[in-house]
Amino acid sequence: MSAANDTKFNSEVFLLTGMPGQENVYLWIFITFCMMYSIAIIGNVLILFIIKTDPSLHEPMYIFLSMLAITDIGLSISTMPTTLGIFLFNSRVISLDACFAQVFFVHLFTYTESSMLLLMAYDRFMAICNPLRYASILTLPRIAKMGLVSVLRTMSLVFPLPFLVKRFRYCQCNILSHSYCVHQDVMKLACADITVNIIYGLAIKILAVGSDSLLILLSYGMILKTVLSVASCTECFRALNTCVSHFCAVLIFFIPDIGLSVIHRFGNSSSHLLQSLMGYVYILVPPLMNPIVYSVKNKHLRSRILRVFFK
Repeated sequence: MSAANDTKFNSEVFLLTGMPGQENVYLWIFITFCMMYSIAIIGNVLILFIIKTDPSLHEPMYIFLSMLAITDIGLSISTMPTTLGIFLFNSRVISLDACFAQVFFVHLFTYTESSMLLLMAYDRFMAICNPLRYASILTLPRIAKMGLVSVLRTMSLVFPLPFLVKRFRYCQCNILSHSYCVHQDVMKLACADITVNIIYGLAIKILAVGSDSLLILLSYGMILKTVLSVASCTECFRALNTCVSHFCAVLIFFIPDIGLSVIHRFGNSSSHLLQSLMGYVYILVPPLMNPIVYSVKNKHLRSRILRVFFK
């Protein structure tokens, strides 16, 4: 009877995983993660507030930055309840439908962030390589359309994911590798052939993150070529300096994303703690570091933030 109940229990819910072997310090981990989530959300909300209330920042570069901030807030909110719940209340149980919904939102905001970084790279490309047409091309209506197209593209790619995992029957020990649900982790627990899920997951990774990263590299190649053709070293440095914050944001996003994908596909022999740590880097570092990087490296934004706190 007990075995039957366990089988029934496992077939109706998933069990999330915190940090294996670190249960004795869960309270300190909760405090640390709570601070990181708070800084990430408050930092991105502050950037949105400053850009909205300061007319001098109503430029394409800062509008794209506000889109990135909204995406980071969404990513933080979509993983915060389950992550903090594990470390504070040891609440590991999540229903299948809630898990599938989280799969959708985590991947939606992740791939949308990739698209936002591509739009920001295009903004820097136009500002440096074609400055005379910059204002006429990147108008507010066109920026709004670019953002909408990016979100719709991402939504169309991610929308099938929860339905692809919902169609399976889960009869194994349904223990996930992270404190939140992602497609590549959930599909491994299905008692069925997951070839379609593997192919589709790889396809949307290539269409979204893969194509975005290649276009970002291409734009920076063109930027570098243009900058190196400038005779003055001062102008060359000034042009590259405008790209530093965005380039840091690109690295902050793509390195954890690639690392987590590699671990899920080829890291079956890696420790559970390593998988867990990489999963937290994947969801916590980009929303946390993006507002910090832009606040430190962008002097216009930095001066506005200082003006808010030190009037």
